[in-house]
Amino acid sequence: MDGEAPDKHYMVVDMLRAFYWFDDGMQNYLRSRGWPSVSRTQSMILINVISGTNRSAEIARNLGVTRQAIHITISQMIDAGLVKLESDPTDGRSKCVVLSETLEPMRRDAREAVDLLTKELHRRLGARTAQALARAFEQDWGPTLTFDESGTTGERKTKK
Repeated sequence: MDGEAPDKHYMVVDMLRAFYWFDDGMQNYLRSRGWPSVSRTQSMILINVISGTNRSAEIARNLGVTRQAIHITISQMIDAGLVKLESDPTDGRSKCVVLSETLEPMRRDAREAVDLLTKELHRRLGARTAQALARAFEQDWGPTLTFDESGTTGERKTKK
């Protein structure tokens, strides 16, 4: 590690740990309501679909996995009755991942879990810190950085 101190702190690790805390809490809440457990990947697919990303290729890109891996996981989710595929209204050759009708009550419970977890986060961190964290994540961080061979940064063009 080129002489770096072994205790060097990386914010990305903390962000990932925070995501896991939130996802695990939501999963625990949903299990307490009688819903079946889902894998972390399935949970992340559901988050994408709920937030409006419903094409397999886009979900794969967001999660940093292959389209084949997403197709396998989506097939498992279809078998479990979590999602279904429908024709894409903007492209008849494509399919969109949508929540199954039976998942709407689970979605309501997930919203309730998010509310409870957010309240607990405010209690644990304090309202000011929790609000500052929310504001930081709401910001547009700009286009993804790219780097050339010398380490010089640039910005990836965002699609319009």
